[in-house]
Amino acid sequence: MDGASLIAWIVVGAIAGWLAGKVMKAPMGLVTDIIVGILGGFIGGWLLGLLGVGGGVTGFNIASIVTAVIGAVVLLALLRAIRRA
Repeated sequence: MDGASLIAWIVVGAIAGWLAGKVMKAPMGLVTDIIVGILGGFIGGWLLGLLGVGGGVTGFNIASIVTAVIGAVVLLALLRAIRRA
């Protein structure tokens, strides 16, 4: 992954975290949502790459945003479940 792709994933992940906080209707705070979005975006992209889905999602595009939002929503849901336990 080159520097431009890394920056694109960070931006996409930040947007995804914000969107995931809105989708989940219980934001953990803007900074936490953004951090979780970035991590979720990387995890989502990595997992979809392992599964052969997405054809190497890179850059700032719809596929990257969808992948990052899905990863962020899943990660936020897991974190919330752990916090409730």
